[in-house]
Amino acid sequence: MSDLEQPMLVRPKRKKIWVDYLVNFRWILVIFVVLPLSYTFYFMTYLGDVWSESKSFKRRQKEHDENVEKVIKRLKERNPSKDGLVCTARKPYIAVGMRNVDYKRARHFEVDLSDFRNILEIDSEKMIARVEPLVNMGQITRVTVPMNLALAVVAELDDLTVGGLINGYGIEGSSHIYGLFSDTVVAYEVVLADGRLVRATKDNEFSDLFYAIPWSQGTLGLLVAAEIKLIPIKEYMRVTYRPAKGNLRDLAQAYIDSFAPKDGDESKVPDFVEGMIYTPTEAVHMTGRYASKEEAKQKGNVINSVGWWFKPWFYQHAQTALKRGEFVEYIPTRQYYHRHTRCLYWEGKLILPFADQWWFRWTLGWLMPPKVSFLKATQGEAIRNYYHEMHVIQDMLVPLYKVADALEFQHREMEVYPIWLCPHRLFKLPVKTTVYPEPGFEEAHRQGDIEYAQMYTDVGIYYTPACVFRGDAFDGAEAVRRMEKWLIENHGFQPQYAVSELNERDFWRMFDGSLYNSCREKYRAVGTFMSVYYKSKKGRKTEKEVREEEQKQLDNVYVELDQPVME
Repeated sequence: MSDLEQPMLVRPKRKKIWVDYLVNFRWILVIFVVLPLSYTFYFMTYLGDVWSESKSFKRRQKEHDENVEKVIKRLKERNPSKDGLVCTARKPYIAVGMRNVDYKRARHFEVDLSDFRNILEIDSEKMIARVEPLVNMGQITRVTVPMNLALAVVAELDDLTVGGLINGYGIEGSSHIYGLFSDTVVAYEVVLADGRLVRATKDNEFSDLFYAIPWSQGTLGLLVAAEIKLIPIKEYMRVTYRPAKGNLRDLAQAYIDSFAPKDGDESKVPDFVEGMIYTPTEAVHMTGRYASKEEAKQKGNVINSVGWWFKPWFYQHAQTALKRGEFVEYIPTRQYYHRHTRCLYWEGKLILPFADQWWFRWTLGWLMPPKVSFLKATQGEAIRNYYHEMHVIQDMLVPLYKVADALEFQHREMEVYPIWLCPHRLFKLPVKTTVYPEPGFEEAHRQGDIEYAQMYTDVGIYYTPACVFRGDAFDGAEAVRRMEKWLIENHGFQPQYAVSELNERDFWRMFDGSLYNSCREKYRAVGTFMSVYYKSKKGRKTEKEVREEEQKQLDNVYVELDQPVME
């Protein structure tokens, strides 16, 4: 019997408490404080980006080298016997993810990386972008798209940074071709615990480090630059919206069929894919192909500039296909990349319940979106804990053939809608990495799989569960525990930006730690940088936990180098 056929969980009614009213009227603070601050910050950041882009390559590289020297010097100042574990000086609320950055509330040793936010070079011949870790997606598309170039994987939200997408998790509608964001990186420049600056690629002496860095959360070294694959693009995206109706298994199969041809013909695979499940019986699946300006402007074609502040939010615009039927339109490529930024997928509806109305879009829509870090900085402990219990922001990365099972599980345990679906390849690599495809997947010849990569899907669950809207009780922590158990049993993965309830044993049942732990010891990260589980673990770290983590320090001593060595 499928999960959907099982009876829904019977939940007791929940009494409202004072925090409910704070949440309901939070929009007042957002409109009068968060939105003006966000707009000012975005504008000042834009001016800073323009100034950075105006500098010569030689000057940017000189500043980068000087900043790397400062990082090395700072690391060597650390006294392992009394200073805490190393982490960046970035404030906890600045991270885009919803996980509490609890490790920074304990004793720690800070290294400032705030100056590493420059695009160092766009090499259109080698098709490589060399960037610093705090470069965000909005910044890089503003530079590359006018050149008809783009990163192979451009995460949707403007604020997502290169460093976060590499050390953590990054996906986009092109990931069914190129894999996760980290799969498109060709080289990492990393400052190790002993102060060495190394360049790791898949085929040099630091190849083990190259494969271990993704998903490591910055616990192997400090990333100071990355070289990322570029691809040629065109001015527009030709987007096809296809409605689907039926049960969750029907919706899942329609999603799979939208981008994974059963005959395996790669020429039928679109450039971009995403799906949105609006109810247990309705969905819209979108596919995109790059199109030239000449094609888009041909007579009869519809051009929709979705990025304008007064336009309907993208997920609501896509939903119109349920009534209109299948339709096609052309969207300017950069606006398509960032289609979910203005409304933060659909989270904007919870933050500002009326922000999707025409009168708000036309009068104040230009202030959107609120900056996530400012939302977190102004929410307070009570509201933060409320969201952890009464709200879900999770991603379930599951094999493509198990998408229907994941949807049914989510419906029964969480009942969150809309749901975002985005496929990605999980490549079979020369070594077993933190996340890896199912053993023997290539022998099953399932739809979407190829010999060297298994197709996975991100099932994005971002919203308040329906039971909370009905006034029923919801145990957010228990729901996440059940989801994590399901993922472990089904060879799925949970991105670490989200709130996790995993204990250390189950964490390493979900992820493979063999390569990661080997690199931790080889590159002297043990006792200097936090372990990835320690960093991801929910809850404040006690002084005892800090000391225990520090005492893992290996007996080796720091290597004193006169000059950083680029390998």
